[in-house]
Amino acid sequence: MPATSKTSTSRRAFLAGSAASVSAGVVGGGWLMSPAAAGPLDNSDNWPDGPGAPNRLQVPDNELRGILAAIDPGRIQENILKLVSFGTRHTLSSQDDPERGIGAARDWIYDTLLECAAPSNGRMTVEKQSYLQPPGVRIPTPTVITNVIATLHGSSQPNRTYVISGHYDSRVTDVMNFIDDAPGADDDASGVAVSMEIARVLAQHEPEATIVLAAVAGEEQNLYGSTHMAQTYLEAGTDIQGMFTNDIVGSSTGDDGARDPHSLRLFSEGVPTNETPAQANTRRAVGGENDSPARQLARFVTEVADNQQTGMNVRHIYRRDRYLRGGDQTPYLERGFPAARFTEPNENFDHEHQNVRVENGVQIGDLPQFCDFDYIARVARVNAATLWSLANAPGTPKNARILTAALTNNTDLTWDANPASDGASYEVVWRPALEDDWTNVIDVGTATQTSVDLSKDNVFFGIRAVDGDGHRSPVAFPRPS
Repeated sequence: MPATSKTSTSRRAFLAGSAASVSAGVVGGGWLMSPAAAGPLDNSDNWPDGPGAPNRLQVPDNELRGILAAIDPGRIQENILKLVSFGTRHTLSSQDDPERGIGAARDWIYDTLLECAAPSNGRMTVEKQSYLQPPGVRIPTPTVITNVIATLHGSSQPNRTYVISGHYDSRVTDVMNFIDDAPGADDDASGVAVSMEIARVLAQHEPEATIVLAAVAGEEQNLYGSTHMAQTYLEAGTDIQGMFTNDIVGSSTGDDGARDPHSLRLFSEGVPTNETPAQANTRRAVGGENDSPARQLARFVTEVADNQQTGMNVRHIYRRDRYLRGGDQTPYLERGFPAARFTEPNENFDHEHQNVRVENGVQIGDLPQFCDFDYIARVARVNAATLWSLANAPGTPKNARILTAALTNNTDLTWDANPASDGASYEVVWRPALEDDWTNVIDVGTATQTSVDLSKDNVFFGIRAVDGDGHRSPVAFPRPS
């Protein structure tokens, strides 16, 4: 175990200082840690002191830099304009008209993703995942719902999987109106364009774990497509270790005209949706409301994407979603998969379903003034940085436990070893109770248990895996045992 040092008074202050020093020194194939601050750090305002070095921002390697540079706002614009050109993409609209309706949009997305997959030498596959939805909420008659899914299969751990999606169905204010134009440029052609552009760029790369890039349907009616997709993964035993929906990510301009072009909101839930009342009460009793798998996934995003390479400030919002709203992350949360939602900083409710269309190649409406394609490209870079970093890091350690049978001031932790293909060693992270993110890290090598000379009553602990190239997993929060 390394020598102890005092922690910084604020992780945010440390990261703000360290981000400026992130530049040279990138070697190997992984995310490296930026240089530590020299000398002891003042902790007078952030009791308690304890072991470990300060936690540090992860820095992109050369392959990831190339991925981020390849994302093209021009292609994103082309894809959104094409989706708008189908007039409406309402779930109840035509499925067999070749030019108008959700069927035409479905087929175009599928054909385009096939083209994206061509350079992958078979590593990326594309499918139409269809099922017949019986009458239900906002579905008056049996309706075929189809998700279009591009899967970039992992080279060494194909069952460990990370998913992003946008929904390609659209609506006007009346959610049952499938006749009128419903261009859905922002809600949610923007999110679909993110999935499609990342598929194009990543097809030429080989991640260790599997990456899924999806366009789902039925979201506006009742999250039908994503529910079917999540249930299919659950029944197949797929190890979904992270899912993000990109829903309404097209603009930084609010209805008051205010712009925040370098911010992106990331919503994550606290007490997990799928926990039983007894499990939730246990979590509350030990102060784990802020340490759900979804929160750890979101903290990982800020570690790898909140830097000068993406051009974005990821604003972590401690909620599952906005008031009176919901998204395609919810079915994954209900099935126990870590999931979160990306969305723009200032929603403009008047423009989300605006009447923008393309007629005879001529754009009708104010799409360029509302959809900011450079902004969407930055959103795509946040997603790409997150996906690539997750898929090439070790998986999140499983069965993390904090041992509470004996009354002691030390903290005893244990966890299961990752698969041998991870090549992982482990780090214990901790933070004072007043901090919202990890401040200190302790290298424990390949051990799967450790004792820390710090009271579990005063701080929060977590465990993460790290490989030889410096890739780090999201943190696992230990449950009492």
